[in-house]
Amino acid sequence: MLKDFLRFVLGHLYDIEIDGLENLEKSGDRALIVANHLSFLDAVILAVYLPEKPLFAINTYIAQRWWIKPFLKLVRAFPLDPTNPLATKALIAEVKKGNKVVIFPEGRITVTGSLMKIYEGPGMIADKSDAMVVPVRLDGAQYTPLSRLKGKVRLRWFPKITMRILPPRRLDVGEGVQGRERRAAMGRSLYDLMTDMLFAGADYKKTLFQGILDARNIHGGDHKVVVDVERNPMSYNQLITRSFILGRKLAAFSAPGEYTGVLLPNMAGTIVTFFGLQAFGRVPAMLNFSTGVKNVLSACDTAKIKTVVTSRRFVETAKLQDMVAAIEEAGVKLVYLEDVGKTVMSFDKAWGFMCALWPQAYYNHINDRDAEDPGVLLFTSGSEGTPKGVVLSHVNIQANRFQISACVDFNPTDKIFNALPVFHSFGLTAGTILPLLSGIQVFFYPSPLHYRIVPELVYDTNSTILFGTDTFLAGYARFANPYDFYAVRYVCSGAEKLKDETRRVYAEKYGVRILEGYGATETSPVLATNTPMHNRAGTVGRFLPGITYKLAHVPGVDDGGRLIVRGPNIMKGYLLSDNPGVLVPPEDGWYDTGDIVALDDEGYVIIKGRAKRFAKIAGEMVSLTAAEALVAAVYPDNHHAVVSVPDAKKGEALILVTDAEGCTAESLLAHARETGVSEIMVPRKIKTVANIPVLGTGKTDYVEIQKMVNA
Repeated sequence: MLKDFLRFVLGHLYDIEIDGLENLEKSGDRALIVANHLSFLDAVILAVYLPEKPLFAINTYIAQRWWIKPFLKLVRAFPLDPTNPLATKALIAEVKKGNKVVIFPEGRITVTGSLMKIYEGPGMIADKSDAMVVPVRLDGAQYTPLSRLKGKVRLRWFPKITMRILPPRRLDVGEGVQGRERRAAMGRSLYDLMTDMLFAGADYKKTLFQGILDARNIHGGDHKVVVDVERNPMSYNQLITRSFILGRKLAAFSAPGEYTGVLLPNMAGTIVTFFGLQAFGRVPAMLNFSTGVKNVLSACDTAKIKTVVTSRRFVETAKLQDMVAAIEEAGVKLVYLEDVGKTVMSFDKAWGFMCALWPQAYYNHINDRDAEDPGVLLFTSGSEGTPKGVVLSHVNIQANRFQISACVDFNPTDKIFNALPVFHSFGLTAGTILPLLSGIQVFFYPSPLHYRIVPELVYDTNSTILFGTDTFLAGYARFANPYDFYAVRYVCSGAEKLKDETRRVYAEKYGVRILEGYGATETSPVLATNTPMHNRAGTVGRFLPGITYKLAHVPGVDDGGRLIVRGPNIMKGYLLSDNPGVLVPPEDGWYDTGDIVALDDEGYVIIKGRAKRFAKIAGEMVSLTAAEALVAAVYPDNHHAVVSVPDAKKGEALILVTDAEGCTAESLLAHARETGVSEIMVPRKIKTVANIPVLGTGKTDYVEIQKMVNA
């Protein structure tokens, strides 16, 4: 009776939604139920809504508190002393008897809003008792005053709460792993199960504009989320209102579903433009203006772009007059934000205000788009040839942001500094969409190349998270004051290999770990990343939840293979220059990254190099990336690039292009001999230049370097 009464009360107060009860029946007699821990309500909800009467494992000291004792009358409790090994054995015996046991693997209520440390004990209990593990995802309780997130999220008394029970799984690490190694492996396996659970229970099948509407509902309309160099913070209410106003104006120049070019830097107006196009079902095509006129024109032709949105002030500041003239000559209409702004009248502002008050009604009325439709069009950098259009759906991007959030704790008290251009997938998904849809304020800066200014602004804005490539991060390290990064929690690196020297400088001079990740534009973009809980130098971390992978054999490569991946974040397909406007989807949903990778025993991914960036010398496959790493170890303060050219005797030869004056093949050979590296990896020909060509995304421009070498 008491259980029924509480179910009635809780159901009405919190509009509790239960899903997947049938999965509990599939677990059999022996089951360990594991759940994320968001609030003091969690155990009550599980006790009231789970069928039968499961056994709750409760810390002995917690069980003695007065406010816990009434709850214990609702359940069967098993006091568990974490310092007593015999208690764990007793709990294993209970599971073997056929009891369904509930346990919180985190051991405490989250204070970050995300998954915290996962203890190894529950994994060993499942292992020793040969039990199925049933993951349960709770969501919504973190927004109640009964959580420990006061000051980090907007609390309210009765938010909607969901409980999703996922299919049971067995933790299996193989019979050959024993002792402490087995215990650690079971802990990792349980952690993976919990992150898989968080992602699988995420509602990522929504459009990006719906995501911004949901974020406002969760974090409040007055919550400030967008700031740029003008220092006029923009709230969710302002962003949504302006998106409706500007989107309605821009919609007059295009049709629903049409690719609309966006030629703008990192600024608040760009974010309004992006979501304004989203609100009216247009697909923003983010043009990479750093690649030059030829590539921008190629992008417009490839996607059949008829309209490009830009800014007169930006064109003048960035000296893009020749580019916009060429775009107009190609028959593409240019729409300037300044001109659009002059047409906004009082009626438009009133209409936008009304839309912001009842956004769902207006959004559903003007837009019938599906989350599987294209959400954004990005272009590859062209570092290895003609840029390709990469079509990402709303689901692709939403899935990737939830994949990242399942592994790394972000919360609304963070402040992200994003100088990475929004035409780059790293800058768009990780640096823009993920934080804005998660209630995190973003400071947008228009250029990552201002090495003196960026560290000062990171300090001035009290930013806690910084994104960058190795090239940019190394540049900041040369000029930053040791205290500039005092508030920074995470520095996240991607797009190119992180040098050991860059990692060392940030650790020793600034006291910050760099979390290196890996991905591609085609994967929205993140595939793997190091995290605060799982970080290993020299790797790009472990695969995100929801990623399936396989390694294809590459002749001549014994350690590793060509990485091919599948998952909800994999692109809808390519737009190619030789067949404009026609979507070419990945075959059977699998995307060939073109990268040679290896995995260690704990699942950490090690990048060996691009398949295209291997040279065959005297019958042996040599990684050009590894050759660059060898040079960087000798000359850590310089920028290097290794390319290959045909060689009559050995098939191919390595050429080093570097800005290190005095670099010699002899010094490289000496280092190779000292470290036991094969001498075949040492470039014998060296070309010294003042500056190594770099793309706007921070990647080395190998196309231009190859031209320099071949000239």
